[in-house]
Amino acid sequence: MNLYAHKDSNIRKTWLLITVFLVLVVGLGWLISYVMQSPGILYIAVGLALVMNLVAYWHSDKIALSMSGAKPIKREENLYLFRIVENLCITAGLPLPRIYIINSMQINAFATGRDPKHAAIAVTAGALQKLQNEELEGVLAHELSHIGNRDILVSTIVVVLAGVIAIVSDWALRVSFFGGHRDNDNRGGGGLVLLIGLAAAILAPLASMLIQMAVSRKREYLADASGALLTRYPDGLANALEKIGNDHSHLEHAHNATAHLFISSPFKGKEGASWLAKIFMTHPPLADRIRILRGMKV
Repeated sequence: MNLYAHKDSNIRKTWLLITVFLVLVVGLGWLISYVMQSPGILYIAVGLALVMNLVAYWHSDKIALSMSGAKPIKREENLYLFRIVENLCITAGLPLPRIYIINSMQINAFATGRDPKHAAIAVTAGALQKLQNEELEGVLAHELSHIGNRDILVSTIVVVLAGVIAIVSDWALRVSFFGGHRDNDNRGGGGLVLLIGLAAAILAPLASMLIQMAVSRKREYLADASGALLTRYPDGLANALEKIGNDHSHLEHAHNATAHLFISSPFKGKEGASWLAKIFMTHPPLADRIRILRGMKV
């Protein structure tokens, strides 16, 4: 898939995510309204779905940055970092994103925003201290490639939508359990309602997880390749990924909802996980990414 086809694919994925989210929330709202015999709950669910979609589109970047503990910095506060980002942006033909620092010694970074004009890059203090110049340049080029490839809108919207689905499914579980017993006493059909409620409450978070997986791991391979082409030095990013793999520092503000945004999972220790666990990993194995980078010719 070429770069332009990838951008078009990400636009389609964004609309698909929003549509699936609407269906899930409205479906759970209908279930709760049926159990409680209150049509008003369905209207609330529809309103919530619409509002959260708008929030996800316009403000999900702020939510992701806040959840990650990222703090904005000015040019004079870290001229070194700003110059690297500026040079890469000039080469890539991208506007300068907002730049944030995460106060953590783990080596990591992520990009967020709805488009290149409203993008932000967050880098950990550990990345600034532990990476050499060409390694940090490789990491930043990877994140700028996510911006240029239009990955960031899909990735960032997932943060909000997945969280809301988890909350609503929890409501559905509680209401179906208690409401199902009342319905069983009144109409004798509560058992079926309870089973439906339990299934919905269990499957909705799974669907949410699958939505996160829909933010394909291929985007990481593509961003690796695009970043290597941007710096003309694949070994820079490969060396950075090796250091990330050997780095066992803790990221204080690590959340499942935002893990897929980072260049590498902030949760360490899953590289040797079972095949089943690997299916649900948000990132491809570092060893595979490093091997591909080492074999690149630019």
